Amino acid sequence: MKTLLIPAISKQKPNKANLSKLNKLPKNLAIAYSIQYINMAKQIKKELFKAHNITKFQQVLGCSQIKFPESTKAILLISDGKFHATGIAIESKLPVYIYNNSTLQEISKKEIENLQRKQKVAYMKYLHSYNIGVLVSTKPGQQNLIKAIQFKKQNKKKTYLFIANNLNTAEFENFPQIQSWVNTACRRMDMNDNSIINIDKIK
Repeated sequence: MKTLLIPAISKQKPNKANLSKLNKLPKNLAIAYSIQYINMAKQIKKELFKAHNITKFQQVLGCSQIKFPESTKAILLISDGKFHATGIAIESKLPVYIYNNSTLQEISKKEIENLQRKQKVAYMKYLHSYNIGVLVSTKPGQQNLIKAIQFKKQNKKKTYLFIANNLNTAEFENFPQIQSWVNTACRRMDMNDNSIINIDKIK
């Protein structure tokens, strides 16, 4: 069966009264956006280009890890919620601002520390676990089966592969013998469950 991926593009236009808030952002600025806000992002880029140096302009996905130019001093994310923003803040170590046409909000130090604490707990659980579950997605762009198999071969713990199209953390309770979950799929899965550790966090 063929899968069609059709983005639902928002028809919302930038609120000119709120655009003035963005002028206070650092001059060297990267712009990231969720696909539904691509048109708004293009208009905001055009507006900010007058007084800012736009170092990068890119769509953000849950499973992606964006590398920003060294000249970047801050990141403007045009999206809803803090799912992408908190992850980007930790990975880039740069100030991240979320803009959703009505508010401009910076990801706080406390929010970053809370996620880092979860990641540390997940790593400690992994170190003290004997039975490991490796999460593998079959979705395009998230499928890392070869990496999962290599990890299973190299890992000295008792390791099981869990392969599915939709990985649902609520199903974890059906496998009480698994003490730690190693994630090879969407990088943001570790944000909601401190029993999940991303494979690239394991030394």
